[in-house]
Amino acid sequence: MRDGDQTSFTIKNWAHDDRPREKLLNKGRTSLSDAELLAILIGSGSRNESAVDLCKKILARSEFSLNELGKLSVNQLMEFKGIGEAKAVTIVAALELGRRRRTEEALEKKKISSSNSVFELMQPIIGDLPHEEFWVIYLNNSNKVIDRFQLSKGGITGTLVDVRLALKKALELGATSIILAHNHPSGALSPSSADKQLTQKLKTAGESLDIKILDHLIVTEKSYFSFADEGLL
Repeated sequence: MRDGDQTSFTIKNWAHDDRPREKLLNKGRTSLSDAELLAILIGSGSRNESAVDLCKKILARSEFSLNELGKLSVNQLMEFKGIGEAKAVTIVAALELGRRRRTEEALEKKKISSSNSVFELMQPIIGDLPHEEFWVIYLNNSNKVIDRFQLSKGGITGTLVDVRLALKKALELGATSIILAHNHPSGALSPSSADKQLTQKLKTAGESLDIKILDHLIVTEKSYFSFADEGLL
Protein backbone atom coordinates (compact mmCIF):
# COMPACT_ATOMS: atom_id res chain seq x y z
CA MET A 1 0.00 0.00 0.00
CA ARG A 2 1.37 3.45 -0.90
CA ASP A 3 1.69 6.48 1.36
CA GLY A 4 -1.32 8.24 -0.09
CA ASP A 5 -3.87 5.46 0.34
CA GLN A 6 -6.79 6.35 2.60
CA THR A 7 -7.96 3.75 5.09
CA SER A 8 -9.88 3.55 8.31
CA PHE A 9 -6.54 3.39 10.10
CA THR A 10 -5.40 6.93 9.32
CA ILE A 11 -4.76 9.02 12.43
CA LYS A 12 -7.54 11.48 11.68
CA ASN A 13 -10.10 8.69 12.12
CA TRP A 14 -8.90 7.66 15.57
CA ALA A 15 -10.65 8.63 18.78
CA HIS A 16 -9.38 12.03 19.87
CA ASP A 17 -7.57 10.74 22.99
CA ASP A 18 -5.77 8.08 20.95
CA ARG A 19 -4.22 10.45 18.43
CA PRO A 20 -0.46 10.87 19.00
CA ARG A 21 -0.49 14.46 17.74
CA GLU A 22 -3.19 15.50 20.19
CA LYS A 23 -1.50 13.54 22.97
CA LEU A 24 1.73 15.44 22.33
CA LEU A 25 -0.06 18.78 22.38
CA ASN A 26 -2.10 18.02 25.49
CA LYS A 27 0.34 15.98 27.57
CA GLY A 28 3.77 16.91 26.19
CA ARG A 29 6.27 15.11 23.99
CA THR A 30 7.70 12.98 26.79
CA SER A 31 4.31 11.31 27.29
CA LEU A 32 4.53 9.54 23.92
CA SER A 33 6.12 6.17 23.35
CA ASP A 34 8.70 5.66 20.60
CA ALA A 35 6.03 3.99 18.49
CA GLU A 36 3.65 6.93 18.90
CA LEU A 37 6.36 9.42 17.92
CA LEU A 38 7.14 7.38 14.81
CA ALA A 39 3.42 7.19 14.05
CA ILE A 40 3.27 10.98 13.89
CA LEU A 41 5.99 10.86 11.25
CA ILE A 42 4.29 8.33 8.99
CA GLY A 43 0.69 9.50 9.53
CA SER A 44 -1.07 6.25 8.62
CA GLY A 45 -0.55 2.52 8.81
CA SER A 46 -1.46 -0.27 6.43
CA ARG A 47 -4.94 -1.44 5.48
CA ASN A 48 -5.05 -3.82 8.44
CA GLU A 49 -3.19 -2.03 11.21
CA SER A 50 -2.83 1.42 12.71
CA ALA A 51 0.24 3.61 12.36
CA VAL A 52 1.19 2.91 15.97
CA ASP A 53 0.89 -0.86 15.50
CA LEU A 54 2.96 -0.66 12.32
CA CYS A 55 5.62 1.36 14.14
CA LYS A 56 5.67 -1.17 16.98
CA LYS A 57 6.41 -3.84 14.38
CA ILE A 58 9.23 -1.76 12.90
CA LEU A 59 10.70 -1.15 16.36
CA ALA A 60 10.46 -4.85 17.18
CA ARG A 61 12.65 -5.63 14.19
CA SER A 62 15.15 -3.14 15.61
CA GLU A 63 14.99 -4.76 19.07
CA PHE A 64 13.13 -1.63 20.28
CA SER A 65 16.37 0.33 19.95
CA LEU A 66 16.37 3.71 18.19
CA ASN A 67 20.08 3.27 17.54
CA GLU A 68 19.36 0.03 15.66
CA LEU A 69 16.43 1.64 13.86
CA GLY A 70 18.76 4.40 12.70
CA LYS A 71 20.85 1.80 10.87
CA LEU A 72 17.97 0.69 8.63
CA SER A 73 18.08 1.94 5.07
CA VAL A 74 15.17 3.36 3.08
CA ASN A 75 14.85 0.06 1.21
CA GLN A 76 14.83 -1.98 4.42
CA LEU A 77 12.07 0.18 5.88
CA MET A 78 10.04 -0.20 2.68
CA GLU A 79 9.92 -3.95 3.30
CA PHE A 80 7.15 -3.25 5.83
CA LYS A 81 3.67 -3.18 4.36
CA GLY A 82 2.38 0.36 4.67
CA ILE A 83 5.81 2.01 4.43
CA GLY A 84 6.40 3.59 1.05
CA GLU A 85 9.41 5.59 -0.04
CA ALA A 86 8.15 8.91 1.36
CA LYS A 87 7.51 7.45 4.83
CA ALA A 88 10.83 5.60 4.83
CA VAL A 89 12.71 8.77 3.89
CA THR A 90 10.90 10.68 6.64
CA ILE A 91 11.95 8.14 9.28
CA VAL A 92 15.57 8.10 8.10
CA ALA A 93 15.69 11.91 8.05
CA ALA A 94 14.20 12.23 11.55
CA LEU A 95 16.69 9.79 13.05
CA GLU A 96 19.58 11.53 11.30
CA LEU A 97 18.47 14.82 12.84
CA GLY A 98 18.50 13.15 16.25
CA ARG A 99 22.03 11.88 15.65
CA ARG A 100 23.21 15.35 14.61
CA ARG A 101 21.58 16.92 17.66
CA ARG A 102 23.50 14.58 19.92
CA THR A 103 26.71 15.47 18.09
CA GLU A 104 26.05 19.20 18.59
CA GLU A 105 25.37 18.67 22.29
CA ALA A 106 28.70 16.89 22.60
CA LEU A 107 30.49 19.69 20.77
CA GLU A 108 29.03 22.31 23.09
CA LYS A 109 30.99 20.79 25.95
CA LYS A 110 34.15 21.60 24.00
CA LYS A 111 36.66 20.85 26.74
CA ILE A 112 37.99 17.30 26.87
CA SER A 113 38.34 16.24 30.48
CA SER A 114 38.35 12.45 30.27
CA SER A 115 38.25 9.50 27.91
CA ASN A 116 34.49 9.37 28.43
CA SER A 117 34.12 12.92 27.09
CA VAL A 118 35.96 11.80 23.95
CA PHE A 119 33.58 8.86 23.64
CA GLU A 120 30.56 11.15 23.96
CA LEU A 121 32.00 13.35 21.24
CA MET A 122 32.83 10.58 18.77
CA GLN A 123 30.29 7.82 19.37
CA PRO A 124 27.46 9.54 17.46
CA ILE A 125 29.80 9.90 14.47
CA ILE A 126 31.54 6.53 14.24
CA GLY A 127 30.02 4.28 16.90
CA ASP A 128 27.61 2.33 14.71
CA LEU A 129 29.21 2.56 11.27
CA PRO A 130 29.51 -0.67 9.21
CA HIS A 131 33.02 0.33 8.12
CA GLU A 132 36.09 1.65 9.90
CA GLU A 133 36.97 5.34 10.09
CA PHE A 134 39.96 7.03 11.70
CA TRP A 135 39.52 10.52 13.17
CA VAL A 136 41.79 13.04 14.85
CA ILE A 137 40.60 15.54 17.46
CA TYR A 138 42.74 18.68 17.66
CA LEU A 139 43.03 20.52 20.99
CA ASN A 140 44.49 23.78 22.22
CA ASN A 141 46.56 24.11 25.40
CA SER A 142 43.35 24.23 27.49
CA ASN A 143 42.23 20.87 26.08
CA LYS A 144 39.42 22.53 24.19
CA VAL A 145 38.43 21.12 20.81
CA ILE A 146 39.64 23.17 17.88
CA ASP A 147 38.51 20.77 15.18
CA ARG A 148 37.76 17.15 14.31
CA PHE A 149 39.06 15.62 11.11
CA GLN A 150 38.35 12.32 9.36
CA LEU A 151 41.82 11.14 8.46
CA SER A 152 40.74 8.03 6.62
CA LYS A 153 37.82 5.78 5.78
CA GLY A 154 38.25 2.10 5.13
CA GLY A 155 36.57 -1.26 5.08
CA ILE A 156 35.19 -3.58 7.73
CA THR A 157 38.60 -4.67 9.03
CA GLY A 158 40.81 -1.61 8.77
CA THR A 159 41.86 1.68 7.25
CA LEU A 160 45.12 3.33 6.17
CA VAL A 161 46.34 6.35 8.12
CA ASP A 162 48.63 9.12 6.83
CA VAL A 163 50.68 10.26 9.83
CA ARG A 164 52.08 13.26 7.95
CA LEU A 165 48.60 14.55 7.10
CA ALA A 166 47.47 14.25 10.72
CA LEU A 167 50.39 16.34 11.99
CA LYS A 168 50.31 18.80 9.08
CA LYS A 169 46.74 19.73 10.02
CA ALA A 170 47.74 20.05 13.68
CA LEU A 171 50.37 22.62 12.70
CA GLU A 172 47.90 24.49 10.50
CA LEU A 173 45.38 24.69 13.36
CA GLY A 174 47.95 25.56 15.99
CA ALA A 175 46.98 22.51 18.04
CA THR A 176 49.20 21.60 20.97
CA SER A 177 47.78 18.10 21.40
CA ILE A 178 45.67 15.57 19.56
CA ILE A 179 43.48 12.61 20.38
CA LEU A 180 43.09 9.70 18.00
CA ALA A 181 39.84 7.79 17.58
CA HIS A 182 38.68 4.99 15.35
CA ASN A 183 35.85 2.50 15.43
CA HIS A 184 35.73 -1.27 15.33
CA PRO A 185 32.63 -2.36 13.38
CA SER A 186 33.03 -5.87 14.85
CA GLY A 187 32.34 -4.49 18.32
CA ALA A 188 35.67 -5.79 19.63
CA LEU A 189 37.39 -3.40 22.03
CA SER A 190 40.86 -4.92 22.18
CA PRO A 191 43.49 -2.98 20.20
CA SER A 192 45.24 -4.86 17.42
CA SER A 193 49.01 -4.88 17.00
CA ALA A 194 48.50 -2.48 14.07
CA ASP A 195 46.55 -0.11 16.37
CA LYS A 196 49.43 -0.14 18.88
CA GLN A 197 52.09 0.38 16.22
CA LEU A 198 50.21 3.29 14.66
CA THR A 199 49.71 4.95 18.03
CA GLN A 200 53.41 4.71 18.82
CA LYS A 201 54.31 5.99 15.35
CA LEU A 202 52.10 9.05 15.78
CA LYS A 203 53.37 9.62 19.31
CA THR A 204 57.01 9.56 18.17
CA ALA A 205 56.31 11.84 15.20
CA GLY A 206 54.32 14.24 17.37
CA GLU A 207 57.06 14.54 19.97
CA SER A 208 59.46 15.97 17.38
CA LEU A 209 56.92 18.77 16.76
CA ASP A 210 55.96 19.29 20.43
CA ILE A 211 52.50 17.91 19.73
CA LYS A 212 51.29 15.47 22.37
CA ILE A 213 49.13 12.42 21.70
CA LEU A 214 46.83 12.49 24.72
CA ASP A 215 44.83 9.36 23.96
CA HIS A 216 43.66 6.92 21.34
CA LEU A 217 40.12 5.59 21.63
CA ILE A 218 38.66 2.53 20.00
CA VAL A 219 34.93 3.24 19.78
CA THR A 220 32.05 0.81 19.41
CA GLU A 221 28.32 1.40 19.61
CA LYS A 222 28.10 1.10 23.40
CA SER A 223 31.61 1.28 24.79
CA TYR A 224 35.22 2.25 24.20
CA PHE A 225 38.85 1.37 24.89
CA SER A 226 41.25 4.12 25.97
CA PHE A 227 44.99 3.72 25.43
CA ALA A 228 45.63 6.37 28.07
CA ASP A 229 43.38 4.76 30.67
CA GLU A 230 45.06 1.39 30.08
CA GLY A 231 48.60 2.79 30.33
CA LEU A 232 49.46 2.20 26.67
CA LEU A 233 50.68 5.73 25.94
